[in-house]
Amino acid sequence: MQTHLTINGTQQRLELDPRTTLLDALRHHLGLTGSKKGCDHGQCGACTVMVNGRRINSCLTLACMHDGDEVTTIEGIGQPGNLSDLQEAFVSEDGFQCGYCTPGQICSATAMLDEVRSGWPSHVTDDLTGDAALTTEEISERMSGNLCRCAAYPNIVEAIRKAAEKTA
Repeated sequence: MQTHLTINGTQQRLELDPRTTLLDALRHHLGLTGSKKGCDHGQCGACTVMVNGRRINSCLTLACMHDGDEVTTIEGIGQPGNLSDLQEAFVSEDGFQCGYCTPGQICSATAMLDEVRSGWPSHVTDDLTGDAALTTEEISERMSGNLCRCAAYPNIVEAIRKAAEKTA
């Protein structure tokens, strides 16, 4: 099946089995190995990418379902020497240990910060009519779909808070 995707700003035409997940298309057909296959059940968030600006678990969706969509992976967020504010914050706040979950964490946090700027509340947002304060509880709730097996959570939360303050 032919699928057209815009990956990190570049048009891609892929000939794929219709059962190919977006994650496998990225990793095995395009060589974009930043997104990781963690659990293959959508429970860990290691495969998180952004599709049309929204974060998704790429292991749970078929590539053909995104024909015509824009996909952003960790490779499209920043590069060595040209890191995003969030990537710089992860480095300065030591928001990673083994690094396996880091691409998914950064993709998820990038989209999450856009959700906050757009006024989307979370389950723990106190005031549904104003801006959500990025408390530890707020960030933790919004990032709950991304697991870190090394337990770098306090540093991840601080990195997200630091990046949010820089872009505010």
